[in-house]
Amino acid sequence: MGSALIKNGTVVTATETMHADVFIENTMVVAIVASGIDLGLVADRTIDASGKLVIPGGIDVHTHMELPFGGTFAADTFETGSRAAAWGGTTTIVDFAVQTKGESAMEGFEAWMAKAEGECAIDYGFHMITGDINEQTLKEMDMLVDEGVTSFKMFMAYPGVFYSDDGEIVRAMQKAAENGSMIAMHAENGIAIDVFANQALARGETDPIHHGLVRKSVLEGEATHRAIRLAEVTGAPVYFVHLSALEALEQVILARDEGRNVFAETCPQYLLLDLDNLGNGFEGAKYVCSPPLRDRAAGHQERLWRGLKTDDLQVVSTDHCPFCMGDHHTFGVQKQLGRGNFAAIPNGIPGVENRMELIFDAGVSGGRINPNRFVEITSTTPAKMFGLFPKKGTIAVGSDADIVILDPDRTHTISVDTHHMDVDYSAYEGREVTGKVETVLSKGKVIVADGLYHGRKGDGDYLRRGTTMMLR
Repeated sequence: MGSALIKNGTVVTATETMHADVFIENTMVVAIVASGIDLGLVADRTIDASGKLVIPGGIDVHTHMELPFGGTFAADTFETGSRAAAWGGTTTIVDFAVQTKGESAMEGFEAWMAKAEGECAIDYGFHMITGDINEQTLKEMDMLVDEGVTSFKMFMAYPGVFYSDDGEIVRAMQKAAENGSMIAMHAENGIAIDVFANQALARGETDPIHHGLVRKSVLEGEATHRAIRLAEVTGAPVYFVHLSALEALEQVILARDEGRNVFAETCPQYLLLDLDNLGNGFEGAKYVCSPPLRDRAAGHQERLWRGLKTDDLQVVSTDHCPFCMGDHHTFGVQKQLGRGNFAAIPNGIPGVENRMELIFDAGVSGGRINPNRFVEITSTTPAKMFGLFPKKGTIAVGSDADIVILDPDRTHTISVDTHHMDVDYSAYEGREVTGKVETVLSKGKVIVADGLYHGRKGDGDYLRRGTTMMLR
């Protein structure tokens, strides 16, 4: 693969900012030298990063490529979705293998491994959705940890699909406490939500806005509290995915103040979009996701930003799960499945390509967080949380050369016309952002540069993850 030298940039990690040159040999960083000091290093390729930030590649630990849901499949395959991630400065994803009712967890894992093998443009790992907790599944959780799957997602929502009751959650948490894995929790009171949804539909309230109205924020808070207390009595660490509501964040803060192993992520859509996006008739279907976008007047968005600044929230992921408004070229009808019934709209928003630039713009350029915290929440903490650090998540001697060169001053406009995700709309259409990913290296190979894609499917490798480094 050869060598590369990134010169004259500002290297930013979670803990340091320095003017330095980064020397890469094959797939790894082998030297970091203060700019202006000539050690006589000669590289096959020199990249001038003057005026740019040199940061670790992004790690998105919540994506759903090819997920079967709501009568269709998520629009991005592992090939298209991972390539789009690379364009946006993400060099590692952790997706979700799926166990459905009546299927073994190992069968689900093997099926998702087969989907991804030879397809991914960047490195990838898996969480396991455990949709059928029984004695076999509990045994297979140990087997999956041996395979590098060290986190298990459970749902307190979607009765009849992925839902687990409190007893099933307790059993899985007991196993996680025993084998050192993490429970990743979708915390919404799905039983109560279904009552409100059915009542709304019976009243003829069918537009997408009602998806946001029936999935009440207090029900996310209630489920978060309940999951935390179940984790308390079982001794399992718990990580709340896609936290959207201030009521849920309050429960996380209380638990962390008690010293408990409770962690949470949020997503760009919950920081930047709001309930109003679900309006305008069926156009609001573009923004249907669960939990839903929240009412800005209630203060959810700014409370989440404050939580990121104070480390009450540790990670920003995307929950990338795109569905087209028109027919998808392979999967057919998608969002339109819910026309006339908001409860039948496939839940999900595209975003894997936009995360890094959106959070840099609104966070760093917007004055809410500094560049080090930006790196921490988009790369370093995800790596530590899910057993990838220090191979991933930092720029250090011996780490993989997953590196992004970002121009902090360059503005551009997000649009479906220029994105690379295989979906026919952008949730951030027309939004001008400051901060542009210009060059992306994955394991020392330049895969994005000069507005061109230089990678190929199959560049990415499966990552056997260790257990979390974040326990308190």
